[in-house]
Amino acid sequence: MRQSHIAIIGAPLDLGQGRRGVDMGPSAMRVANLNKRLGSLGYHVEDFGNIAVEQPETTPEGPVSARYLPQIAETCSRLGMAVDEAASQGKVPLVLGGDHSVAIGSVAGISNCFRKQNKQVGLIWIDAHADMNTPDSSSSGNVHGMPLACCLGMGPPELTHLFGYSPKVAARRPRCH
Repeated sequence: MRQSHIAIIGAPLDLGQGRRGVDMGPSAMRVANLNKRLGSLGYHVEDFGNIAVEQPETTPEGPVSARYLPQIAETCSRLGMAVDEAASQGKVPLVLGGDHSVAIGSVAGISNCFRKQNKQVGLIWIDAHADMNTPDSSSSGNVHGMPLACCLGMGPPELTHLFGYSPKVAARRPRCH
């Protein structure tokens, strides 16, 4: 991937957690002139816009163990396709979210791009929480507490098997000598 070309992808998803407002993240970053600021650092910036996301007011909540699961899976599928497309064109995808569940689609997309090139993807996860819940271990049923588990192949198949395979990232990688 050329480090000089950034593809911004908005994912205004807030179905994964119980508090409204994080769906405004992509708009807030754009209003704060993210594109122009990245451009001033020498990057070529292409804004892919926002992917379509269902709104909680117009969709059923679904199972209490994984609230809004079908809607989040569909959003993550769309996001994964956008990330894969950008990366396949040699652009660095920069995803603006939403709640943590957007990581499922982001990682799935880059993993799929690397997989088509017969490469493995690495992941550094920095968060105040492990995000390793599954529907069986979550006390809230909020999918935003499950993305790392899903990327490692644990959780609902609707999320773990985006692009038809799992896991997206190996939990363990052989040591380099």
